[in-house]
Amino acid sequence: MSATDTPKKPSVLFVCVHNAGRSQMAAAYLTALSNGAIEVRSAGSEPADSANPAAVAAMAEEGIDMSAEIPKVLTIDAVKESDVVITMGCGDTCPIFRGKRYEDWDLEDPAGQGVDSVRPIRDQIKTRIQALISELLPAG
Repeated sequence: MSATDTPKKPSVLFVCVHNAGRSQMAAAYLTALSNGAIEVRSAGSEPADSANPAAVAAMAEEGIDMSAEIPKVLTIDAVKESDVVITMGCGDTCPIFRGKRYEDWDLEDPAGQGVDSVRPIRDQIKTRIQALISELLPAG
């Protein structure tokens, strides 16, 4: 079987303003729970200098290490290369391209909150990621 026979992996881009909390947690969950079957990207319209420490701690409780993640700036190429674009409070700053699937996940911003406040946000993200995986990778 050649590389051209391999079906293309679905790809998902998570976007929030700072790319430090919600989008990083979503990307980490999708990477871990899809076992590499989905290409994952995350970015921010105004990226922070580092990942949110409370988000890193909350994900560590789930056995997922995102301590090395660095917030990235949103690029048009990242949107073009993704099949699904999921925004989390970035509003109109996310470019729109025809033929892409867009979702906006209304999640509380974990910025400036402690790990106790981030856990419910993390758990909402996990539930949404599990549903997304079942849509993108139907059992078969």
